[in-house]
Amino acid sequence: MFYSRTTAFFVVFLLFFTLFFGFAAFASDRHDVYGNVADYLNRIFGIDNNAGLTTFPILNIPMGGRAEGMIAFSATSDDISSIEINPAGSSMLRKSELAFFHNNWIADTRIEGVAYTTRFGNFGIGGGARILYTPFTQYNIYGDRVSGGFYSEGVAILNMSYNFLSGFYFSGISLGINLKGAYRIMPDFADRYDNIMSGSGLEQSTVMGMVDIGLLTRFNFLKTFSSRERNAAASLVIRNLGPPAMGEPLPTSINLGFSYKPLRPLTLGLDFTLPVNLMDPGLSELPFGAFGFAVNVTDFLSMHGGFMLRAGGSRIAIGSVINLNRIAVDVNYTLDLLTQLQPLNRVSLAVRFDLGDRDRRQLADNVDELYLLGLEAFSRGNFADARLLWEEALRINPRFDPARESLTMLDNREELLQRIESLYRLEF
Repeated sequence: MFYSRTTAFFVVFLLFFTLFFGFAAFASDRHDVYGNVADYLNRIFGIDNNAGLTTFPILNIPMGGRAEGMIAFSATSDDISSIEINPAGSSMLRKSELAFFHNNWIADTRIEGVAYTTRFGNFGIGGGARILYTPFTQYNIYGDRVSGGFYSEGVAILNMSYNFLSGFYFSGISLGINLKGAYRIMPDFADRYDNIMSGSGLEQSTVMGMVDIGLLTRFNFLKTFSSRERNAAASLVIRNLGPPAMGEPLPTSINLGFSYKPLRPLTLGLDFTLPVNLMDPGLSELPFGAFGFAVNVTDFLSMHGGFMLRAGGSRIAIGSVINLNRIAVDVNYTLDLLTQLQPLNRVSLAVRFDLGDRDRRQLADNVDELYLLGLEAFSRGNFADARLLWEEALRINPRFDPARESLTMLDNREELLQRIESLYRLEF
C-alpha cells in the first residue's frame, strides 16, 4: 500500500514538475502570456496601494531551502531554513545543521547566506547571516557611465528558543526570539554635472536592529498513522519588530500558521500574514495568505511547493530535496509578479549538512529499553528491579511520563498492600 501510494505521488509530482518547467520554457519568449497571468491575478486580488512603503526589502526575501519552496512554513519549521521564518523552531529541531544558501533573485541581484543551529535538550540556539548585492551603475544623458559599484543589504541573526512543558504526551510550547541587525550600503553617485559626490552614498546608507518573536507547539489531530511524531502544529510569529530606519518603517508583520500531516509522507502548511506599518497603521499593506505542501517520495527524495495569494504580489514556488547521507540539497524555482516566466529565473540552491543530534536518539532508545525491561520485571513480580529500571529511565529523561506513571502505579500497589496487611493484623 505504501509503495503504491509513493509511486502515485512520484508520478503526479514528476508530471507537475515537468509541466511547470515546460510551460516556463514555452513562455520564456512570450511575455504576453506572463503579462496576462499577472493581470488576471491582479483582477482577482487587486492592487495594494500601500505596497513598497517599507525599507530593507531583504527582510521580505526568504533565505532559501524548504521554507522558500513551501512558502507556508512557519508552523512546519522542521529544518534550519526556518531560522528566520519562526525563531521558536530551533528548540524542536531533531538535528544540528549547517547550511549555505544561494538565491538568484531579480535581474543581476544575488543573495548569499549561511546559517547554523543546534539544540541542548529543550534549548535551541543558532545564528546566520545573508547578504543581497546588485550592480549599481549610473549613466549620464549621453549614455556614458559616470559612477558604479554595488548596492548591498545584509542581515545578521542570533537565535535562541526554549521548549517549555515538553513531555511524552505533550510536545511543549516553544518560545523563540531572533535578535537581528541589518545594514544598507549605497555607493556614491554623481550629480547632474557628472561629478561624483563624495559621501552621497553614505547619506543613504544605514544600520538597524530589530527582533522576531515566535511561538510553536505540536500536537496530534485526526491522526491516521502510528508514530510518536505529532502530525499537526500551530504557530504565532511577529517579524521585524523595530524602529524606523531613516524615517521609513520596517516590514513588520504578524503571522499565524498551521501545519498538518494527513498521511505520513504528506505535509500541508497554511499561513495567514497581517503586515503592520508601525509608523502609520493606516498605511499597512493588505493581509495575505499562503498554502504549502511537501511529499516524501522516497527516503532520499522529497518534493514541495507553495502558493502565496497577495494583492499585487502573488507567488508560486516548487522544489525538491535530495538527501545524500548527511548532506541535503534543496533546489527551488519561484515565480512572482516581480519577475518574468523563464526557466532559470529565481532559482535558489541550499546545501544542508547534518551534524548529528548530540546522541538524543541513542538516549531515547536507552530510555525505551529501560522502560520495557521494567515492564518485563514487573510482569514477573520483580518489583524492586522494575523500580530501579524505571528510576534509571527517569534519571536519563526526567520528562518520560510512562516511567513516572509506572512508578506511581508501583507506589499505589505497595500502599495498597500495606493497608491490606494492616487490616489483616487488626482482624487477627
